[in-house]
Amino acid sequence: MRILIVDDEDNIRGLMIKYLATDGITAIGAENGLSAQRKLLESGFDAMLLDVRMPGMNGLELLKWVKDEGLRLPIIMISAHGDVESAVQALKSGADDYIIKPFNPEEVTMKLKNLVAAQRYVNIAESKAGSDEGFFIGESEPMLKIKEMLERISKTASNVLITGESGTGKEVVARAIHAKSNQSSGPFVAINIGGVPENLLESELFGHEKGAFTGAIARKSGMFELASGGTLFLDEVGEMPLQLQVKLLRVLQDRKITRLGGTIEIPINARIICATNRDLEKMVTEGTFREDLFYRLNVIRISIPPLRERQGDIELLCIGLLKRLGSEMGKRVDGLTPDAMARLKSHSFYGNVRELENILERAVIFADGPLITSSCLDLRGSVAKPDVIASIEAAPREAGQARSLKEIEQDAIIQALRRWEGNRTKASEELGITRRTLINKIAEYNIDL
Repeated sequence: MRILIVDDEDNIRGLMIKYLATDGITAIGAENGLSAQRKLLESGFDAMLLDVRMPGMNGLELLKWVKDEGLRLPIIMISAHGDVESAVQALKSGADDYIIKPFNPEEVTMKLKNLVAAQRYVNIAESKAGSDEGFFIGESEPMLKIKEMLERISKTASNVLITGESGTGKEVVARAIHAKSNQSSGPFVAINIGGVPENLLESELFGHEKGAFTGAIARKSGMFELASGGTLFLDEVGEMPLQLQVKLLRVLQDRKITRLGGTIEIPINARIICATNRDLEKMVTEGTFREDLFYRLNVIRISIPPLRERQGDIELLCIGLLKRLGSEMGKRVDGLTPDAMARLKSHSFYGNVRELENILERAVIFADGPLITSSCLDLRGSVAKPDVIASIEAAPREAGQARSLKEIEQDAIIQALRRWEGNRTKASEELGITRRTLINKIAEYNIDL
């Protein structure tokens, strides 16, 4: 880090140069604005500490010159006590912060570090603009391999199976494949198999004719038809009932569907991408997932690693997420302070990228400035699965009486629902079950919070 300190007072320049040196930061002094101009043109600096009042070219004039030249560096203005009006004018002209003499060198150093970190976030975000980072963010070895695979498979029509824990970004990968494919001009149609009641799932997928069942007052096209010429994404395919697995297999073989209650075969022209967070091989062994369907779906396999196994990607993910969240909320968010980033990198993220997004969304709401500090990060709602298991095992038992599996399961569901304030989607993700399964369990145990 290189800092330019512009002040006509020798003692202030000397103090800050020595203090920053103790923190491993190189600082160069300039006693007036013209000298600072020359040094800025001669070499690069990461930030500038700039006095407002100086003979010749003052701080406000130098600030205007820096902005006119398009130099990209954060600037902290130094203002004398009672000259706050000039500091406010400097902020309106593009300065990032100001301090009032006499100041605490430690506080100034922290401000400089945070501003430099934020500027680096902006630089990285801009360098990624126009690339595929908007689809799938990460530069760790596993993610680079996945990106390379996407380039190879996108132009084909082969079925793709995406596996990974909840929140890893399986739909993001599916959308990236679609966007790079020959079907990119067609629709991307997604359906969450686990989120549709079983008695409605067949109609949603294949459509129905008028009068096919009670309430079918008109013909309806299913997802396979709606995705014609594009991509159909079947999320949580492991939740598909066995009787529908047979129909899906037939569709994949014949490339035709028949609407519920109909007799006419309709050709389909959609690429099929499936995703699951379950172990399909184990389900095949247990007889809950058809082996022939598994091999039909598993032509190309993409396994997304959990975020805790690629923590080097957290910084890039934060850049992309904060850019979007800041825009959605109408707030300026440049990045995180170094201590906030360190705290995130030490977190386990059993909820993966979705958990990171939720944490950042809360942080943006409560952030008072352009940088998210460690105090803005609330990790209390992030529950690691080992903690869930531990809480179940530590549940109290009556003397001499072992708790049944049903009692343990019921307690785990109640605890998860309370942790997420009744949010069934979040609770089901924590428990590692589908939302539909959770709803059935709530009804089975008559749980009423």
